[in-house]
Amino acid sequence: MMRRLSFYERFSRAFQDHPSLVKLLVVFTVSGGGVVAYSESKSYDGMGIVNSSEAEGKKKRVVVLGTGWAGTSFLKNLKNPSYDVQVISPRNYFAFTPLLPSVTCGTVEARSIVEPIRNIIRKKEVDIRYSEAECIKIDAQNKKVYCRSNQGTNLNGDEEFVVDYDYLVIAMGARANTFNTPGVVENCHFLKEVEDAQKIRRSVIDCFERASLPTLNDEDRKKILQFVIVGGGPTGVEFAAELHDFVNEDIVKLYPKVKDLVKITLLEAGDHILNMFDKRITAFAEEKFQRNGIDVKTGSMVVKVSDKEISTKERSGETSSMPYGMVVWSTGIGTRPVVMDFMKQIGQTNRRALATDEWLRVEGCDNVYALGDCATINQRKVMEDISVIFSKADKDNSGTLTVTEFQEVIDDICQRYPQVELYLKNKQMGSIADLLQEPKGDVPKGAIELNIEEFKRAVLHVDSQMKNLPATAQVAAQQGAYLAKCFNRMEEAEKNPEGPLRFRGEGRHRFRPFRYKHLGQFAPLGGEQTAAQLPGDWVSIGHSSQWLWYSVYASKQVSWRTRALVVTDWTRRFVFGRDSSRI
Repeated sequence: MMRRLSFYERFSRAFQDHPSLVKLLVVFTVSGGGVVAYSESKSYDGMGIVNSSEAEGKKKRVVVLGTGWAGTSFLKNLKNPSYDVQVISPRNYFAFTPLLPSVTCGTVEARSIVEPIRNIIRKKEVDIRYSEAECIKIDAQNKKVYCRSNQGTNLNGDEEFVVDYDYLVIAMGARANTFNTPGVVENCHFLKEVEDAQKIRRSVIDCFERASLPTLNDEDRKKILQFVIVGGGPTGVEFAAELHDFVNEDIVKLYPKVKDLVKITLLEAGDHILNMFDKRITAFAEEKFQRNGIDVKTGSMVVKVSDKEISTKERSGETSSMPYGMVVWSTGIGTRPVVMDFMKQIGQTNRRALATDEWLRVEGCDNVYALGDCATINQRKVMEDISVIFSKADKDNSGTLTVTEFQEVIDDICQRYPQVELYLKNKQMGSIADLLQEPKGDVPKGAIELNIEEFKRAVLHVDSQMKNLPATAQVAAQQGAYLAKCFNRMEEAEKNPEGPLRFRGEGRHRFRPFRYKHLGQFAPLGGEQTAAQLPGDWVSIGHSSQWLWYSVYASKQVSWRTRALVVTDWTRRFVFGRDSSRI
């Protein structure tokens, strides 16, 4: 019977036969996996970005610029593990921006509406990494993104780095639009970021503390307590309402000597505030603000802001000035410099934002997508493809189009041209046949056949009603979710999220174009009253809408943590009031 060799005897025999192999085994064991550590160090650089093509495993690299509504929605809905995703943004969190006006007055704390982006991506099965940096240049021709570190100090001596991409998702948002008005940047507060809301909060408290000093007279106190909001959109209106509630519910108890000197003025260049809402909401908001003592001045365009006064030009042409203690500028959005440079690079000059097609692909670029406030969908007009549509519908080549023939391509028409379906819904029409039978110039009502010229006149009004999508969080979130679904199914579509255009090639489009679904909008007006405009032309104003606003905004939080924090803040405000400390 053969004797079983001991471990020592086997090791000695192996050492004699293969000394080099045993030495390597010993070195590896003693070093604690140093070989593995060395190999991994060759695959990643200091920023955690994969450099080795072998480490990537032939994965397509997707670079996402921005962690706002569009970028975060894309990351949350991306489920395909065949991508190597690199997120680049100067802020390492997602912020629930609709609640920024509530942060300015302490109704909600700033930390309650933000979620670290690493908390979001660590739960994903997709390989996603984040770098806190700012994109300074996009090179679409070479598929490179140039970035600068967002940190103040750099130990490696190299603050800039370059990231290659196969697909680029631009979701950088927008900046406040000053319309080049003198003095706005130097003297006004904006309300786009969490930091902006915190600065406004400190400035509001500072105004009341300064006005309480015994060395001032009443005239100086009035100037300090003059709060001016420029812009009658949802953000400006909500901040005015929050500030009014803060003054009347909390400040009145803490600063009793100066409470009667406070004045809130809302300046709007248009004819009405909340002009994107139903007229019933606009009228109610203006009437309520008037009752509350908020001075609403419509038709007032700001022409200059100094360190002490704000100058406006009225419709009559007269220019007037008023002193102020604080000005909040909320008049719209503008394009970021890096996006403007990119637009010049690809030939999209003289535009407000990056133009994309209905699949969110930047026009003139391959594998570059833009969504959110930095982009706008350039919807193709029906008139541009009218000949192709007509020829496809006219199957018998008769030169005329019957209602029955056109009805067969109704789905493709409404899918390729969303404005057609929207037009039919607004007109309460049941089908495209109603459109053809509606009187249009010399087109007779009830016509059963149309030639191409008559058909052009029938749809001309549809194109004239076409509008760009609003720059809202709701649009950006839906765009991010849509693009993620396209990337999830990319392998099914031959690794290409776009197919041939309908009516301009053979076959059907592999993915449906992006379709925005409006879910309604809210306008908090203070005093626990909110105006709600929901789908189906349903308008609700009052306390019931306020509770609906609470429930919707709580449910839309990005995590259960932020959801619990926001609800806790609301409860705290009900019980203890708003915090008036400067921090």
